[in-house]
Amino acid sequence: MNEMEINDNSFLRQFETKNDGHLAKIEYSSQERKVFLTKLVIPEGITAEGFKENFIKAVLHHIQDQNLRVVPTSPQIAGFVRKHRQYKEMLPVGIRI
Repeated sequence: MNEMEINDNSFLRQFETKNDGHLAKIEYSSQERKVFLTKLVIPEGITAEGFKENFIKAVLHHIQDQNLRVVPTSPQIAGFVRKHRQYKEMLPVGIRI
């Protein structure tokens, strides 16, 4: 897998990446060293196999590198974290998904 470039657009509060000219994004809000991942938007033009999972992984690693906790409120991202247990350690104390 090629390393996916993640842009943290803090003005629009979204993590972004481009694929074949299309912009995929994960919208977020942040508070007290926690990042709430609220919405996953992947345009129909992005059809690459495994793109969604790789995008979520890249964003989670970006957040992890900043030593922040993550609260996935988007059902798609929460399902990903539930399926990939190694990311559960990023959840704040008391948060279960």
